[in-house]
Amino acid sequence: MRLTLLAAVATSPAMSQTSSNFPDWHGTTILAVRKDGQTVIAGDGQVSMGQTVVKGNARKVRTLAGGRVLAGFAGATADAFTLIERLEAKLEQYPEQLARACVDLAKDWRTDRYLRRLEAMLLVADKDAIYTVTGVGDVLEPETGVAAIGSGGNYALAAGLALMDSGLSAEEVARKAMGIAAKICVYTNGELTVERL
Repeated sequence: MRLTLLAAVATSPAMSQTSSNFPDWHGTTILAVRKDGQTVIAGDGQVSMGQTVVKGNARKVRTLAGGRVLAGFAGATADAFTLIERLEAKLEQYPEQLARACVDLAKDWRTDRYLRRLEAMLLVADKDAIYTVTGVGDVLEPETGVAAIGSGGNYALAAGLALMDSGLSAEEVARKAMGIAAKICVYTNGELTVERL
């Protein structure tokens, strides 16, 4: 799978990532699908600490910018909310310019001493594009219209890519792919939050 790299202060190995910085904290699968003019981000509800499920219905997908942008997060919840707040500020600064807002956020995230310690990843989308934003300074756009992050991200990504050529809508692809990930990844459940544009 080829990726379009919008900005990078450092390199990132893959579109779907899990962080080794917090190995005991699992529990997120976020999948974004853009197909036939529809953009969807789906996230599961499971939060786990080690081998224990501590919550089954967490909401890890949000709408931003008056409903024009979707964001899903993986990683530490407080850290992710801090990043989402920063992204919202960037979107106010650069309205209708999601790529620029994401690049500016990634730059701040990489260079700011406080933000650099945040352990989370974001999957952000509007009606035209999907971006993965990482703490190492990357803003990645998939050419396939599918991106995923989190513990079960690789499973959801593979399933989503396989379903893209089917007659399913973007939302149906996202729901089906997340269902497949939930059957494989022990840190992913079937309690989905799905937001669409």
